[in-house]
Formats: sequence, structure tokens, C-alpha cells
Amino acid sequence: MKNLQRNLSARHIRFLALGSAIGTGLFYGSASAIQMAGPAVILAYILGGAAVYMVMRALGEMAVREPVSGSFGRYASEYLGPLAGFLTGWTYILEMIIVCLADVTAFGIYMGFWFPEVPQWVWVLGIVMLICGLNLCNVKVFGELEFWLALVKILAIAAMIIGGILILFLGVKMNGEHTPGLTNLWAHGGFLPHGAGGLIASLAVVMFAYGGIEIIGITGGEAKNPEQVIPRAINAVPARILLFYVLTMTVLMAIFPWTGIGGQGSPFVQIFSGLGIQSAAAILNLIVISAAISAINSNIFGAGRMMFGMAEQGHAPRLFATTSRHGVPWVTVLAMAAALLGGVVLNYLIPEQVFVIIASIATFATVWVWLMILLSQVAMRRRLSAEEVRALKFKVPMWPVGPALAIAFMLFVIGVLGYVEDTRVALYIGAGWVALLSLAWYLRGKPRESRMLTRESSAS
Repeated sequence: MKNLQRNLSARHIRFLALGSAIGTGLFYGSASAIQMAGPAVILAYILGGAAVYMVMRALGEMAVREPVSGSFGRYASEYLGPLAGFLTGWTYILEMIIVCLADVTAFGIYMGFWFPEVPQWVWVLGIVMLICGLNLCNVKVFGELEFWLALVKILAIAAMIIGGILILFLGVKMNGEHTPGLTNLWAHGGFLPHGAGGLIASLAVVMFAYGGIEIIGITGGEAKNPEQVIPRAINAVPARILLFYVLTMTVLMAIFPWTGIGGQGSPFVQIFSGLGIQSAAAILNLIVISAAISAINSNIFGAGRMMFGMAEQGHAPRLFATTSRHGVPWVTVLAMAAALLGGVVLNYLIPEQVFVIIASIATFATVWVWLMILLSQVAMRRRLSAEEVRALKFKVPMWPVGPALAIAFMLFVIGVLGYVEDTRVALYIGAGWVALLSLAWYLRGKPRESRMLTRESSAS
């Protein structure tokens, strides 16, 4: 059995995070967020992006100080206690599985653009088999592939923003009816058409869209020169994602009235179809398909590495720590493939409702993980001496106000899940998940942790 190999460069890690966070949430899920908040969804993306940046800085402070596989699962164990680490690691794995289910579902919907007669579940099965095969490759090959997949969608978003701005200046009419212009941001019921309630309700979808960016912390165990690579990646990625989301939403709703952006496929494809450019719509559909593949690819990587770290701590079956001759934890990849086959079943049984249900559950898991990252960083700071704090190489900004505001925001989003009727089921399932994990910990995990700590003490 070999250890994980440090073959991921700064370029790989930056694009891995972009690949994980810029995917279904932007290309498909943004439609439902727009319907909830109208043009005010732009504010939701700004608020969510600021909170996520604080999460990333908190994670970066810990990851630069101690770059390990399993990352924030280990930090939660060390600074909040073994139970917190157990809950955080397995909830992140749930997050990645659920987000992957959303992405494979969206992939099936995208393929319906060209092949409406083919059942959705067929495409889902095919993509699960393909991506899991890719994840069995050497991590350097995986990182290079993810770089190019992510680059395609980033260039596509940039082209869409530039093209959208040109359309605004030229005043091309959509479907011969609507004239693009910034006035579309307030001309159809106002900037806040559903009031503050609509803005708050959209936070559930918006935070789902940002989910996955924390994968930067997972790469610590396989990054070259983590003390240099991780800070550069963290400082670059959140600002770029915020820029992409805010600019994209602004251009999207200026080109086309928000009232006409629905949930039938990607709103990006809908825009170009509305312009009557069918070939452009087909090209853009190919791009959003590559974006979904990229997100699935990086999320399977993140879940697999977390399982590997959990297995090393005794929080998961030891078999998950088994690696191939290329240093790839292949058992975790196969475990993810088995979990994603559940997406095939869901897409067979309820192809219409599956995305909204999956996205709301993923939001709970995502926000829970971010909350644990923030709390772990606060606990770490309180444990360090003044000299150790001064020695930190990548400190959280605005300490302690920044982390405190981010923690309050995460708790607020969890409350929103319970307040909004459509997402309330996610809070129930999330609470049940945490309760079930806690029970599993006390029945099985706690004794194992005690035995592991005993072995470590005797070894030292």
C-alpha cells in the first residue's frame, strides 16, 4: 500500500476548486434562484461569496499550518473533538455524494437537449461509469484533465459575459419581443420583486452553488509545496468565482427578463435559443455538459480523499486507506461509484423532482461543513499561544469579527432551510443524518477512537 503522492501543482488546485464550485449551481440551479429572488439574486451571490471567502481563509490558515489528507475532518477532530471530526468528515462525504447526484442529474437533462427520446437515467449511468474510471488514474493525470475541463467552462463563461455585453450595446431583441438592457433588472416587478423573503429564500440555492470550493483543503496531502500553493489558490479562487457569478447573473438578467428564465434546462442555453442562434445553443449545451463532468470529477476526488483521511483516523473502514501502485485510493472511488448508482435509480423513478430535492439536502451538508471549518479555526486560535499566532503564515483577516460574522451567517442559512417550505425537508433529513451519525459514533466509533489514541500514546 502506497501513500498519496504530492503531484498537484498550484494550477491544478486552483482549477480543481473552480471545477468543483462552478458547475450545476451556476449553469442549471441559477434558474431556480432567479425565480425566488428576481434580480436581487445578485445580492445573494455577493453575500454568499463574502461568507465563503471567510470560510476559505479559515481553512487556509489551518491547512498551511498542517497540510494533511482529510484536511478539515482532521482539524475538527483535533480542535473540536473526535465526534466533531467524525460528523464533519462523513457530512462532507454526504455533501459530495449529493452534489454529484445533482450534477449527474443535470447531465441527463442537458443530454435531453439533443436526445429527448432517450431516458434520463441512461445518460446518468454512462457518466458515472466514465468519471469513476477517470478517478482511478494517477493524481497528476487527474489534475491535468480537471484543469482542461475547468478551463473550458471558465472560458465559456468569460465569452458569455463579453458576448452578453455586446448584445446589450447592440440592443438585439430576444425572440423579437424583449430588448436587452440594464432596465430589465428593475422593469419587471422591481429589483426585489418578491421582497426580502424572496432574497432570503434564494440563499439556499446560492450557497449550494458555491459548494465544493472547500476541496482546496482536501488537496493539502497531495499538493507540491503546500505552504506556497494553498494560499495562492485560496486568494485567487473565491474572488474569481464571485466575479463569475455576479457578472454572469447581471448580464443574464439584463439580456433576458428574469420572469422568462425557467427551470427547463440551462438558462444559458435558453438565452441563445431565444436569440434564434440554435448552433450557439448547441455549442453552449456542450460546454455545460463539460462543466457538469468537471464538477462530478472533482467532487468524486474530494469525497474519496476525505474517506482516505477518515480511514487513517479510524473513523471509516480501514479498507478505504488502500491505495493503488499510483498512490490512488481506489476503494474509495469504487465506493463513490456505488453511491452514485443511487442517482440512476432516482432519475428513473422521479426525473422531474430529483434536482430540487437533492440541491436542498446538499445545501445543508455544505453549510454544516463550512460551519465546522469556521468553528475549528476559532478553537485552534484559542489554543495557540501568542507566539504561535504570530508564527502563522496565512492568517484569517478581520479576526475575530470576520469569522464570527461568517458563523452567524451559516447558522442563518440553516434557519432559512427550515423556514422555506420547499427546502424544509432538507433540514429534517440533515438533522436526522447528524443524529444517526452521532448514534453510530457512540455505538462503534468512540471505542475505536479510544483504542487508536491508546495505541498512539503507547507508541510515543
